[in-house]
Amino acid sequence: MDIVIRPVEPGEFDTLGEITAGAYLRDGLLDFGESDAYLGELRDVAKRAAAAEVLVAVADGGLLGGVTFVPCGGPMADIARPGEAEIRMLAVDRAARGRGAGEALVRACVDRARATEGCARIVLSTQRTMRGAHRIYERLGFVRTPERDWNPVPELDDITLLTYELTL
Repeated sequence: MDIVIRPVEPGEFDTLGEITAGAYLRDGLLDFGESDAYLGELRDVAKRAAAAEVLVAVADGGLLGGVTFVPCGGPMADIARPGEAEIRMLAVDRAARGRGAGEALVRACVDRARATEGCARIVLSTQRTMRGAHRIYERLGFVRTPERDWNPVPELDDITLLTYELTL
């Protein structure tokens, strides 16, 4: 099976939004489950596509997953500094996991970062429990940057996102 990575098409926004939201929900990554405010952000692919590059992994005519690539200085950046691109919201449908879609999506982001003038690094945030994603990042040469770990919801003291970077 060949996996193709390409920009998301408008007709796929809802499907990718549900894949992303479903992955986060089923993997227990949303502290407040169905009532988590972040769920709306995960589903809103149109908003992401208007502000960043949303890529999808496709095989046999079906959507396997997607990722948001934020080039240097993009409005969707959470932690990127000048000269850094950022990866956000990587998700692969549970039924499609283990086929290489997640790694192919991350590789595509790395390639885009390398092709971005002035981009020296690519960074990302991840939850402690996203061990499968951590393995992908580390296999591709990303290293932990604990000094950049952060809490997206400061009023809750137990939510710390781990950070990784890859120097290009």
